[in-house]
Amino acid sequence: MAKMGRPRTFDRDEAINQAMLLFWEYGYESTSLSLLKAGMGGISAPSFYAAFGSKEALFKEVVIRYIDTYGQVRMSLWDQTLSPKEAIELTLRRSAKMQTECSHPPGCLLVLSASVCSPEHDHIQKLLADARGQVRQGFAACIQRAIDNGELASEKDPAVMAAMFDSFLSGFSTLARDGVPLSVLESSITQLMKVWDSKVNNSCEHYDQFR
Repeated sequence: MAKMGRPRTFDRDEAINQAMLLFWEYGYESTSLSLLKAGMGGISAPSFYAAFGSKEALFKEVVIRYIDTYGQVRMSLWDQTLSPKEAIELTLRRSAKMQTECSHPPGCLLVLSASVCSPEHDHIQKLLADARGQVRQGFAACIQRAIDNGELASEKDPAVMAAMFDSFLSGFSTLARDGVPLSVLESSITQLMKVWDSKVNNSCEHYDQFR
């Protein structure tokens, strides 16, 4: 009697990675259970629920995985060894590069996967809004550091300037999906950072008036 082959081992880590790509490409609501099962190696529904509990629970794991991998391009915002301007510019440039790479869906999962949702999935939108809010806080922290060290002495509300950088970053997702090349995004970042330079110059002029 022929021996039966060993059952295929389910790689949970790889399944989360594949689910991440599906949610990233199609969004939370449009990524069906059947699409997930097929994309995650053809696992059965019982195996899916045993491993992840639900589609929503899987998505929460996916968000954590994304932040811990692709989302690391924004970690320079919390790097105290960089100047505030360097931290912000590096985040923008690394994010633009990541979002236009061909090895995964374009854009940012945190922006695209639930930009619109039905009312019963409002909590999914809130999950992503909270994650994006942390990035906005990172921008604000950099700007506050620049205010504290006198680089942006004339800046009064870091939240306003943080919103400018954050909205610019979020806009990369649409541009990347539309096929705008990295070279254009890179040039736009160069132009945006001139806003910072102008504020530094204004701060210096303000300081010189009281010398």
